[in-house]
Amino acid sequence: MQYWRQNRGTQRRNISWIKILMCWTHGFSAGLFPLTVLGWPDNTADLSTFYPTSVLETGLDILFFWVARMVMMGMLLHGDVPFRKIYLHPIIRDAHGRKMSKSLGNVIDPIDVINGITLEGLQKKLEQGNLDQGELEKAKEGQKKDFPDGIPECGTDALRFALISYTSQSDKINLDIKRVHGYRQWCNKLWNAIRFAMIKLGDQYTPPATLAVHTMPPICKWILSVLSKAVGKTVSSLEAYKFSDATSSIYFWWQYQLCDVFIEAIKPYFNGSEEFESARGASRDTLWACLDTGLRLLHPFMPYITEELWQRLPQPKEACRKDSIMISEYPSAVQEWANDKVENEMEIVLDAVSKLRSLRPPTDIQLRSPSFVLCRNLEIAATVWCYQAQIATLASVSSLKILTEDDPTPPDCATNIVNKDLAVYLQLRGALDTEAEHEKLRKKREEVQKQYDTLSQKMSASGYREKAPQSKQDDDMKKLATLLEELEIISEAESKLDAKN
Repeated sequence: MQYWRQNRGTQRRNISWIKILMCWTHGFSAGLFPLTVLGWPDNTADLSTFYPTSVLETGLDILFFWVARMVMMGMLLHGDVPFRKIYLHPIIRDAHGRKMSKSLGNVIDPIDVINGITLEGLQKKLEQGNLDQGELEKAKEGQKKDFPDGIPECGTDALRFALISYTSQSDKINLDIKRVHGYRQWCNKLWNAIRFAMIKLGDQYTPPATLAVHTMPPICKWILSVLSKAVGKTVSSLEAYKFSDATSSIYFWWQYQLCDVFIEAIKPYFNGSEEFESARGASRDTLWACLDTGLRLLHPFMPYITEELWQRLPQPKEACRKDSIMISEYPSAVQEWANDKVENEMEIVLDAVSKLRSLRPPTDIQLRSPSFVLCRNLEIAATVWCYQAQIATLASVSSLKILTEDDPTPPDCATNIVNKDLAVYLQLRGALDTEAEHEKLRKKREEVQKQYDTLSQKMSASGYREKAPQSKQDDDMKKLATLLEELEIISEAESKLDAKN
């Protein structure tokens, strides 16, 4: 130990030279790697078949030191570049955007994210390093600030999904452990979806070889349509190396369409009533198809949990079951599932649900109250009637009644404007806060008025009529008329509210 202290400077210089030589050796071997793994210098079948390779994934910081040498050596020794495309992954930094450094104490070991670690464990690792006392204290303070409770156990899948979703951040990833842990909690959502499915499918359920989509309830047609769209978006994103877009598409479908809407909407079908026998069967088949396709779609991003959950799903009798989801066919968009009409209808339905839910008082969030929907044309009325049960279920109301413009406004109701043809009411039974309702309408008026003024100013600008295409002018005129109608509806709602006082 005494010798090491006396000769520490010399040893550090020697270690630096060793590291430099190792880097150059690695660079040389990396340059030969695409050739040697395929049998070069012999003219093997693998070399003629697979060289040049398709894509190299690497970091921007070694683009010149390693990648350029691979290209030059490939061209020199075999007459062609070793790969056609290069995908540059971002460099991972801490949540504050700082480069990871031992002296700052912000270096994150992936194993610690996967398995979790206490603050004491993190600091013990620092003490086992070669930091001097000043750097050690500084690093410990940094860890206390960033990880006061340590790092929670996140698992491999959550870390993998988070890193892929971060790739939209250009050449840097500001890694926030809270986001990784959020995906760990999302994994619980996947487990709950499969648990719900296994209960509702039952032990004797056998999936059909094909789905009779045309005979299904609208909610089933909708989830299959948006699933097909999510599959298409994911596949095209992967082909374009836009991995973050792929994760966004998958996450949105699983979280906001399958779990938050479809699973909640079909729960009443399983109450045992004979009235829903047909819808119950269609919901089972649709649920199985969604989970089977959704898990295969998610598998490259979360391989472990998808394998575990997929193994639990029943398989069709006619199918030759694969031993693993890994060797199952990756999903592709199903054109027969696409249904723009149903998707447009569900967009209106979900807007109405959102507006109804926003009317519930924070103090009575669990209270189910009567609700009403005012439809100003027959097309909207037909859509609401078709999805009446789904709106009531998703909005958590006790009843839903459809009104026309000739019907009187129900008493003691909070109101919200969905669009120019649709308004929703929630009966609060004496709990109506008139002042709060006036404030909501005032904010809505300001929002719509701002949109109206902006669009009106744009259409009045010099050169608009000469430069804007006629189709664009027609669309803007329709939008302006729609906004004006919404302002009139808000004024009408304010007048009715004043009349009650």
